[in-house]
Amino acid sequence: APEHPQSALESILQILGQAFPPNLVQAAAQMNVLGLVTFSIFFGFVLSQAPAETGGPLIQGVERLNQVVTRMVEIVLKLTPVGVFALIASAIAESCDIGAMAKAIALYMVTVCVGLGLQGLGVLPCIYAIATRKNPAHVLRAFTQAFVTAFGTDSSSATLPVTMQCAVGKLGVSESVANFVLPLGATINMNGTALYESLTVIFIAQRHGVQLSMAQTFIVVVTGTMAAVGAAAIPSAGLVTMLMVLEAVDLSQFAGDIALVITVDWMLDRLRTVVNVEGDAFGVALVDHFTRNKINRMK
Repeated sequence: APEHPQSALESILQILGQAFPPNLVQAAAQMNVLGLVTFSIFFGFVLSQAPAETGGPLIQGVERLNQVVTRMVEIVLKLTPVGVFALIASAIAESCDIGAMAKAIALYMVTVCVGLGLQGLGVLPCIYAIATRKNPAHVLRAFTQAFVTAFGTDSSSATLPVTMQCAVGKLGVSESVANFVLPLGATINMNGTALYESLTVIFIAQRHGVQLSMAQTFIVVVTGTMAAVGAAAIPSAGLVTMLMVLEAVDLSQFAGDIALVITVDWMLDRLRTVVNVEGDAFGVALVDHFTRNKINRMK
């Protein structure tokens, strides 16, 4: 008998089952990325709350391991031009219609641009306007320089000094709020990256005729969001974490299609960086709005 489509409740229960695996080693062996990411976030949170004498050595070990892995990635990246050329050449050779492939990539770019535009010009300003009853246009004007810098540098971290300058100097945000919210936002507030990763995975699935179920779509959204939180605030970091999202919905065999995305990522990455910085801007404006009176009383 044919399988019945999963209901919304069944999809949510499946996601929760993957997010909290009973056996972490088994989850790693089965490439349950959602479970690994959930454990990593929980482990990092508990480790940050541990006393210095207990958590300090372990944090130092993790930081040194991160430095080693970062160096390994830098060495591998030196071979990126050759690898990307080979992957693109292979994809073109396997394609029966190069024109159709170019059209698909063009439509993908348009879709990502529209999605980022809706997020940056619709969702974020509306959230701010509803929460504060203020016109979001003054926030956008105050952070114009930060948006231009984000587009030029392609990095939230490189834009951070300009973002802080705009927040304190132009928007009038409390310096203590800016010093706390903006560095944190530049690290974990990757709303543009999360949207980009989800759209890219759906694009890759559709390109190969894979119909994602409701449960798989939820997994893409949740895993993409969590992977974006763990992405470094450097150019094209989302391409690395995108592999995790592909593996979460059993599409890792199509990971080679990321090479096609790389050909246009130089532009899309700049756009999603602007949206990431815009999210930080509205975030710090919201926090300042709700804490300004309390901070003034403390002074």
